[in-house]
Amino acid sequence: MAQINLNKIAHSYMKHPTGDSDYALKLIDNIWDDGGAYALLGPSGCGKTTLLNIISGLLVPSKGRILFDGKDVTDLPPEKRNIAQVFQFPVLYDTMSVFDNLAFPLRNRGFDEVSVKTRVLEIAEILELTPFLYKKAAGLAADAKQKISLGRGLVRSDVAAILFDEPLTVIDPNLKWQLRCKLKEIHEQLKLTLIYVTHDQVEALTFADKVVVMYEGEIVQIGTPQELFENPSHKFVGYFIGSPGMNFLPCKIDGNIAVIQDSHGVMIKNSTSTQSIGIPLNDSLSSLASKASGQLELGIRPLYLKVHSSAVKGGLKAKVKALQDHGNFKIITVTLAGHTLKARLDEQDNIGNEEVWLEFPVDWIRFFAKERLLK
Repeated sequence: MAQINLNKIAHSYMKHPTGDSDYALKLIDNIWDDGGAYALLGPSGCGKTTLLNIISGLLVPSKGRILFDGKDVTDLPPEKRNIAQVFQFPVLYDTMSVFDNLAFPLRNRGFDEVSVKTRVLEIAEILELTPFLYKKAAGLAADAKQKISLGRGLVRSDVAAILFDEPLTVIDPNLKWQLRCKLKEIHEQLKLTLIYVTHDQVEALTFADKVVVMYEGEIVQIGTPQELFENPSHKFVGYFIGSPGMNFLPCKIDGNIAVIQDSHGVMIKNSTSTQSIGIPLNDSLSSLASKASGQLELGIRPLYLKVHSSAVKGGLKAKVKALQDHGNFKIITVTLAGHTLKARLDEQDNIGNEEVWLEFPVDWIRFFAKERLLK
């Protein structure tokens, strides 16, 4: 396994880029630990595949260097980097048996047959492929074929890293959870360096020790699932992680009050008085937010936004727009001063159909300026 150092990497598909907008990958400078399980998460077009191809050697970056355990591999082709890759669609030899498919990477590197058999049987047992070892791959179901593809990546114990490029896309949704759990189990057993590319936050959060979130060619945060959920370092992370995503309200600080603004930065007044609509803060939050430059926004997760059916101290009246029942919980959509917010309710909560009062617990309020978390 290897520690992977992305040393001031940037990449453009243009011969002569002139600015940031010409780069598919903007400046990336971080270290991924040996033996770590990382998920590379982001929407289509954010640069995930470009970064994966640079790590694998399919692309040479326009700027910067790639180091594996301190060794510069920037200009080395994939076969010289000692990595394994698992692709979206299974890459197999259909006419070969499952055993021979799993054995192929080892035989290709000159391993003796005793070592080959030992390792193949070990991986087959982990992936629950033992009953199929002597069947041809062509006759197996899609999930079994993808397990073989996973096994071909895992069978080599000497690889620097194993790269997964959306490997569960073609798998039936009912089987995805089982395979994700199996990958997690394999990582804990074998301590491999795994990098898993996906646009699916559920896959990322259930698989990885640390999630690498990408947005518009940048890594905007690397953290545990809990860190991404509770303290998103960028507005995009707040919006992208969680379902529904984080609520945001433009505001301005007036003493210990976050005064809500409209999209033009104008303070919104209460319809029944000349008083501005504001959210109470403590001294620490108001001090932090008052030092911000640029557009200030208050963020809070739907999970932590409290909804009451009657007026409460410090609560703000909102209009109910929709109520969705998800079986074991509900999602309520409301409008507050022209802004749409969502909150999560317990299944047994009885909420009125027309208006509610919102409470913003100070422990779960986060402030963002220029789209970045204030710390």
